[in-house]
Amino acid sequence: MGMMQEFKEFAVQGNAVDMAVGIIIGAGFGKIVNSLVTDIIMPPVGMLTGQRDFSNLYINLSGGQYENLAAAKAAGAATMNIGVFINTCLDFGILAFVIFMMIRQMNRLRTQEGK
Repeated sequence: MGMMQEFKEFAVQGNAVDMAVGIIIGAGFGKIVNSLVTDIIMPPVGMLTGQRDFSNLYINLSGGQYENLAAAKAAGAATMNIGVFINTCLDFGILAFVIFMMIRQMNRLRTQEGK
């Protein structure tokens, strides 16, 4: 059996195809969660905290003054991007919660089928 034949058999097995579909859907879902945090959740949070745009929240380690994070990056300044980190943590938290809820529901369905 040639290597190409073995690869074809592996690629069309259910597990490999299911995994590929899961990765593709997961990447798309990650983009949706990112947009939810950046575009829907963070603007009201910014308003509640004094009209602050969290994506521009950073600490300049270079000592200069810059209008925003993009200007600091364009100047090559060393920055700690706190706002980007906060957004990423929220992305992860929401994604982890959704995955938890999906697995929880799947486990419930499995136990109901077992009865």
